[in-house]
Amino acid sequence: MHTDLDAYLQHLRSERQVSPHTLDGYQRDLLKVIAFGEKHQLRDWGDIKPAHVRQLIAEQHRRGQSSRSLSRLLSSLRGLYRYLIKEGRCAQDPAAGISAPKGEKRLPRLLDTDRAMQLLDGGIEDDFIGHRDQAMLELFYSSGLRLAELVSLNLEQLDLGTGLVHVHGKGNKQRILPVGRKAREALQAWLPLRALSNPADSAVFVSQKGRRLGARAVQVRVREAGVRELGQHLHPHMLRHSFASHILESSQDLRAVQELLGHADIGTTQIYTHLDFQHLAKVYDQAHPRAKRKQNSEQQS
Repeated sequence: MHTDLDAYLQHLRSERQVSPHTLDGYQRDLLKVIAFGEKHQLRDWGDIKPAHVRQLIAEQHRRGQSSRSLSRLLSSLRGLYRYLIKEGRCAQDPAAGISAPKGEKRLPRLLDTDRAMQLLDGGIEDDFIGHRDQAMLELFYSSGLRLAELVSLNLEQLDLGTGLVHVHGKGNKQRILPVGRKAREALQAWLPLRALSNPADSAVFVSQKGRRLGARAVQVRVREAGVRELGQHLHPHMLRHSFASHILESSQDLRAVQELLGHADIGTTQIYTHLDFQHLAKVYDQAHPRAKRKQNSEQQS
C-alpha cells in the first residue's frame, strides 16, 4: 500500500503539480487509511470495501475529527482510487457515494454595530500608514470586500465622485458596490500620501516603498487594529461578515445583501441577477450604519 501511495504522490507532484501544502494534506489523510488497513489486516488497496471506509470515518469521527476534515479525507481517498483504477491496480472506488457526518454549522464571527464604530472611530495616526490602514478598514466595512478583492484593487476601479467601486470577484465575476461617505473620506485622505511613495503600479493600497500590499500584510494590519482599538484579534472576513449582518439586520433584504456580497454559489447568484443597481444603492443608503450616520448628520445640519 505504501508503494502505491508513493507512486500516487509522485504523480501529483510531477504531473498535477500540486502544491507542497496540498500534497502534505493528501499524504496525512492517506496514511490514516493505511494505518486502518494494517490494523484490520487489509494488505492491498483492493481489499478495502465500502464498509471499511464507513468504519474508518466513524472511528475518526469518534476521535473528534471535524466533518470538514473527514470530507477532505474522503476526497483524498477518492483521488487515490481514481489514479489506481486508471493504472489498473483496482477495479472500483470503495469511497464512492460515502459522505462525512454533517457537522454543526458555525455562525461567522462578527462585530456588533457599536464595536464596528469603536474600531473605525478610533484615533488615526496622521501619517502614511495610519491613513492607509484607516482607508482599508473603512473600505472593508463599507463595501464588504473580500481580502483578495481589496489587495487586487486598482485606482481605475474606484470612482469616488459617484461613490462606487468596481470589483473583480471570484471566478472573475464583476460587481459594482457603493462606497460609503466615511470610506470615501478615508480614501481621499490616503490617496495623496499614496502618490508620494512612487507606486510601482496602480494598486490602491501600497507599502511605503510603493509596492502593492499582499494579503498577509493586510491581515497583519487589520489584526493589529483590532488589538489596538478593541482588544481582540480581527481579520478582514470578520469585517465582511459584519457588513452583511448589519445591512441585513436593518433592511431585511436578503437578496440585496447576497448581490452586494457577490455570492459564490451560482444557483444563488442567478436568483439575484434581476436586481438593478438603483435598488441596491437604495438598500445600502437606508441600511448601512456608516451611511446612516451620513443621513443623520445631513438632517441635523
